Amino acid sequence: MKLQNKVAVVTGAASGMGKAIAELFAKEGAKVIVADLNLKGAEKVAEGITSQGGVAKSVQADVSKLADIDNMIDTAVSEFGTLDILVNNAGIMDGFEPVGDIDDDRWDLIFDINTKGVMRAMRKAIPIFLEKGKGVIVNTASTGGLNGAHAGATYGASKHAVVGLTKNTGYMYADKGIRCNAIAPGGVETNIGSSMKNINEFGFERTKPAQAVMPRTGKPEEIAQVALFLASDESSFINGSVIVADGGWTAAF
Repeated sequence: MKLQNKVAVVTGAASGMGKAIAELFAKEGAKVIVADLNLKGAEKVAEGITSQGGVAKSVQADVSKLADIDNMIDTAVSEFGTLDILVNNAGIMDGFEPVGDIDDDRWDLIFDINTKGVMRAMRKAIPIFLEKGKGVIVNTASTGGLNGAHAGATYGASKHAVVGLTKNTGYMYADKGIRCNAIAPGGVETNIGSSMKNINEFGFERTKPAQAVMPRTGKPEEIAQVALFLASDESSFINGSVIVADGGWTAAF
């Protein structure tokens, strides 16, 4: 087991990539905090893990709220004694709006969830990792955090920020036993589309040429395998990196 006796927090774990990551981590021996805004969904995932002989606890977490972020990590420590792995996976999409059509409130919400929530969870975990002398952070970025034609301006900017935060953190704490990497998934079969509101026709049309060369969509379980690699000692020399998992999509441009 690659994560035997490790304690992991996974956000956005009630469905999609987060669910697949939580389930795989538990299968590999980790004790998992299944954190999600959707408490019933998180409870169902945790119950499924437990029924398979794993160890998990569900926690309701709106990652745009500081108190919820603090609580999910405090719960990991109180329930399981420590924290070894933090997976910042929760995120929402925009509506493909170009910069000329951005709404301030929507910008703030997307950044609160996609970027500030990631920062706050990392900030909360770092003192625990420093005391232990080790720890691993895996952030879910996006190919939209590396390119400009995969979403709207707000989502793209929020994920570019996650990439920068990941690289800075990987470097800053490299000599403290802490690793921080990110995954940049391409199109993956999740329910993130449900967070898309009032699709901007102009912005959506502009992204179509990029979408047209996508070889295929990925499965959440395929992203979970990347997360497992980054969370395990098998990736011990990988730090401050962004692993693109898109089936070859962005190799085209």
